[in-house]
Amino acid sequence: MLVMATSNWVNETMWTSDNLPVLRGMNSDSVDLIYLDPPFNSNHDYAAPIGSKAAGAEFKDTWTLSDIDLAWLLDFEKNHPVLTRIINATLTDSDKAYLIYMAPRLLEMHRVLKDTGSIYLHCDPTMSHYLKLIMDSIFGRYRLRNEVIWHYRRWTGKAKRFQRLHDVILFYTKNDYYQYNVLYDPYTERSLERKQHYHTRIKDGDVYVTDIDPKGVRAGDVWFIPVLNSQSKERTGYPTQKPLALLERIIKASSNEGDVVLDPFCGCATACVAAHNLNRQWVGIDISPKAYELVRERIQDAGGLFYSLTQRFDIPKRTDLGKLPKYNCKENKTALYGEQEGNCNGCREHFKINNLTVDHIIARSVGGTDHLSNLQLLCGYCNSVKGSFGMEYLLWKLGSDSTSKPYYKPGFPHYPSDGVSVMNAQMSVDEPY
Repeated sequence: MLVMATSNWVNETMWTSDNLPVLRGMNSDSVDLIYLDPPFNSNHDYAAPIGSKAAGAEFKDTWTLSDIDLAWLLDFEKNHPVLTRIINATLTDSDKAYLIYMAPRLLEMHRVLKDTGSIYLHCDPTMSHYLKLIMDSIFGRYRLRNEVIWHYRRWTGKAKRFQRLHDVILFYTKNDYYQYNVLYDPYTERSLERKQHYHTRIKDGDVYVTDIDPKGVRAGDVWFIPVLNSQSKERTGYPTQKPLALLERIIKASSNEGDVVLDPFCGCATACVAAHNLNRQWVGIDISPKAYELVRERIQDAGGLFYSLTQRFDIPKRTDLGKLPKYNCKENKTALYGEQEGNCNGCREHFKINNLTVDHIIARSVGGTDHLSNLQLLCGYCNSVKGSFGMEYLLWKLGSDSTSKPYYKPGFPHYPSDGVSVMNAQMSVDEPY
């Protein structure tokens, strides 16, 4: 049984790690706002220029099935048929590999988000249509609040098409009751002149302007925010850096002071810096050590005198599961034996209880817990085949045997080693788990 969730990390923590095991180790319902700017499947490799603040930061945004453990697909097919259909609808192996990478991470983000929380997924037209379907299947299609268009101007090539001058930001919430603060844009000179023309009246010789909200006009879903030019003071040289104004708008809209902001692909840490400037708590994750250096330098440059950054390389241990018994205790083994009906969770052969071993579905070294939902019984053969590779490897090795149907407990979340939460196999995009 879960206990009341609190963050199992300190404020201003930067993890240098793959984000999936870190996300798996975070407490459920512990984050108010998630902003992510993941790779876009752009088929390009990026590197910061030598001599820039971000020099040394680089990442690959090309995707092939050889980059992905194809055994993950077996878990999707067995336990997430909606996600499987979306992934199989892609037209190229590159698109499929990209979605297989993103799906388990988005499932974990749903888990760590508070019931009143929001998530903003930054993408571009390359994969936005597929990502929207993935998000619909996880959060529910009616939890899409806006498809925000970030419009900007820049010099582009002479391709025979319209200039590409926008990114897409998918704004979803976890529930129908969520934190949202109305933002306002200033009136344009033209709209203000029009209002003054039609909304003036004369009283006692004075001219009054009526029906003009001093706060401005409610912000729409098309945001005109300039990209960073080469002379911008906030520019670090990071190849996909976003402007602070963009992140500050998101954070102001969907959080309050003291709330927790998570950026699991933090890159040059713009979201972390914006959260710091707006008196929010924050946590960031990036596989590059450069992210920690950049957030430290950027907060110092912004005049941040009172801050204490923490860099971590370990996997957090969840503290929201209550006090758990030793994973291989007699009570756990007996409960698992009954639930699995005496069958090995790999080959599905029946064994006496003494010939089965309690095993972690997700290894503790990559964020797995000792909670009963992360435990299973395996026979000696399956346990030796699985080894340290994870459950998806065992399923792949057994995949040629059509009688192998691993058991999963109905109603309990299960986390194969790719981090995919197994809930209701009949989940539809209208009814998120």
